[in-house]
Amino acid sequence: MKTRIALFALLAASAAARKFYDDDPLIAEPKPLSIDKAASRKLSDYFDVFSHLLATPGELAAKKGKPIPAQAVNTLGEPMEGAWWVQRHYYKPMSLEELRKGPTRGLPPSAEGAWTVIGAKNEGITPGFVILDANKRRYFIKFDPLSNPEMATGADQISIKLFHALGYHVPDNYLAYFTEDRLVLGQDVEIADNLGNKRKMTRRDVSEILMKVPRGKDGRYRATASLAIAGKGIGPYRYYGQRTDDPNDTTPHEHRRDLRGLHVFCAWTAHDDSRAINTYDSLTEENGVKFVKHFLLDLGSTLGSASSKPNSPRSGGEYLFGWKLAAKNLLTLGLDVPAWARAKYSKLPAVGLFEGERFDPERWVAEYPNPAFLNRLPDDEFWAAKQVMAFSDAEIRAIVETAAFSDARATEDIATAMIQRRDRIGKAYFAKVLPLDGFSVASGELRFENLGARYKLGPEAGYSVKWHQFDNDTERLTPHPAQEFRVPVQNGYWMAEIGHPSRPKQTVRVFGRGDRVVGLERTW
Repeated sequence: MKTRIALFALLAASAAARKFYDDDPLIAEPKPLSIDKAASRKLSDYFDVFSHLLATPGELAAKKGKPIPAQAVNTLGEPMEGAWWVQRHYYKPMSLEELRKGPTRGLPPSAEGAWTVIGAKNEGITPGFVILDANKRRYFIKFDPLSNPEMATGADQISIKLFHALGYHVPDNYLAYFTEDRLVLGQDVEIADNLGNKRKMTRRDVSEILMKVPRGKDGRYRATASLAIAGKGIGPYRYYGQRTDDPNDTTPHEHRRDLRGLHVFCAWTAHDDSRAINTYDSLTEENGVKFVKHFLLDLGSTLGSASSKPNSPRSGGEYLFGWKLAAKNLLTLGLDVPAWARAKYSKLPAVGLFEGERFDPERWVAEYPNPAFLNRLPDDEFWAAKQVMAFSDAEIRAIVETAAFSDARATEDIATAMIQRRDRIGKAYFAKVLPLDGFSVASGELRFENLGARYKLGPEAGYSVKWHQFDNDTERLTPHPAQEFRVPVQNGYWMAEIGHPSRPKQTVRVFGRGDRVVGLERTW
């Protein structure tokens, strides 16, 4: 019996030592374990902000003194499709029509019949409603501030489509136009005053809310109508740790590549409000399995918009508070003018404070230190940058046009800034690793796409390769004399190390089995 146990242990240890398996690389996550219950949780906005500003939580590379490689990726270094993210535009190019459509499923609020108000927010500068349309579908209605018509609703339309194309789960949002007479007050609807005291809502409350938001010359109100996300809402997710009540949440969030790379996407769209409070977990059911699905929310606070007003000029340039910044301002009496203070912005109210000429993706920060963003490494940044660069000028302009700005200059200002920011992202992050991707074997030859050459942001030629035979069980490498890009190893695994003389520290190690590429590793 002891011999049999020892044999099983030896076999298990041997299997565990393998670097690659027959089904590598995995494109999708394993089928999730079904969950019957998950606890709803609320997150205090103030606690969330101060806990990150005063002592950033999570496992941080800066605290450990060494980089922490990204997790929740396959052997090619790609996040796997599932509850957090799916492959879209870069991997499966979307048509202009698909990019314009975004996540929408053709379910805007019904243009027929009344919209029944079942909830409302009256406090703040940009209040809103919760309504049921004539088809009993539930929507959250959000408006622009009086000072900046079309700004927040336009930013939401653009960013919701961009983040969808980048692979994230986002709500189904529409531009909606309506007059006050379409709104009907539901029974026993309550509203809270500025002190949080609830009372029964009246028709006058509806009118007072609409007095705080812009109305067009035709008498209609313009709003974002966000279709309620399917499933049971269980609160936001955090950018660190895991949900203890979700058996599928096995990777600390600060080490997920799809959350680390999110820094680059947020920098591109000026989404400095990328905090836990603007995320959403839903216990949803798909294909007979209940699991937690993760969403990004409230993208009206992007592209120079702070939803209730234009964003601050320091947005993206500095955290809300930092000890070093406070000391610097004290010592210099505020006379050391930062780069962000010298930026020039569009004068159009629909644009807010959004520009691309002084944008520096390396220096861009969110409102508070985000653990996932802080842990990002050059391969995380390249993973995101290659997706940003995949958007052509025409595709960016097509998406911006869906904001339906009444002034064409607003469309042009935002599209121009987005193109400038895209190019700065490519320049910054394609310089950190060899910008090669899309590896495959065809007709016995190792092939790849030189993104540096495509965008004129890296070596256009002159790559060399060193071949090795690779032992998948021991990970031993045996050099092979071949120097061309034809695969010289006919049986078993191989490894090709690609380099360039202008970047001696940067390599891409490509692992394969026969004519199948099974793994990638980047050095810098």
